[in-house]
Amino acid sequence: MKILVTGANGLLGQNAVQQLTTAGHEVTATGRGACRLPAADKPYRYAAIDITDKESVLTQVAAIRPDVIIHAAAMAQPDACELNKEACYNTNVNATRYFTDAAAAVNAKLVYISTDFVFSGDDGPYRETDLPAPVNYYGETKWEAEQIVQQSGISRAIVRTVLVYGNILAGTRSNIVTWVKENLEKGNPIKVVSDQVRTPTYIGDLVSGIQLIIEKNAGGIYHISGREVLTPYDMAVQVAGYFGLNKALMEKVDAAVFTQPARRPLKTGFIIHKAEKELGYSPISFMEGIRNMFP
Repeated sequence: MKILVTGANGLLGQNAVQQLTTAGHEVTATGRGACRLPAADKPYRYAAIDITDKESVLTQVAAIRPDVIIHAAAMAQPDACELNKEACYNTNVNATRYFTDAAAAVNAKLVYISTDFVFSGDDGPYRETDLPAPVNYYGETKWEAEQIVQQSGISRAIVRTVLVYGNILAGTRSNIVTWVKENLEKGNPIKVVSDQVRTPTYIGDLVSGIQLIIEKNAGGIYHISGREVLTPYDMAVQVAGYFGLNKALMEKVDAAVFTQPARRPLKTGFIIHKAEKELGYSPISFMEGIRNMFP
């Protein structure tokens, strides 16, 4: 199957390209600027695309003619989105509209990657049928983009996920596991939130969920995350325990102690019964995810 992956230089993009090529799919990786994927993994081609340029998107997709587009590229830092709303809207909403149009033009399936931040956080964990009500601009743009995809009439699937962690294959990118590990190893005290709830998602599980959707030709909305409902503090305790690091350096705090431009939903996380039943999706535990990152 011919698959185009946007945002291929990021954590999800890199791992998706690697796993899908290993599975025998013909993959075109796309991103902003030069390719940053590992040079050893070359059974794919790379194309630079400015996702905010409609003509560039339409032209390149028409040339590649993929069977499936995995649209993973996004402006995903909530504070940056709150402070740069025009750039956020162009990247998260307009670009999704362009890829939806491009998919329609070549009769491709669009798999759109979304987020738990489309929800308010008042009463999670959430099912696919729960009504979104975002509390920050990042969540608003992702919800608006979801609606564009849903109303498009094309073959489509929306994958919402939560707090993704794992190893980036090339380059550097911090996540909760590496952040806790690196700080505690240096003896740095850290403040870790205990009043937010998530279902953290191992990157390999997220890619497997996407792959199942593609290979089973599934459509609609799927919540793809881990099963465990954890606070960031719970996660930090597990990280410290795995590496034998000093838990006394960790201070349990409420989110209110941080001054951030974007409000965070307090209680999200997902109920993943639909993905388990319809796709055969089966995620690993958070501790297993840590072990996979650092065997």
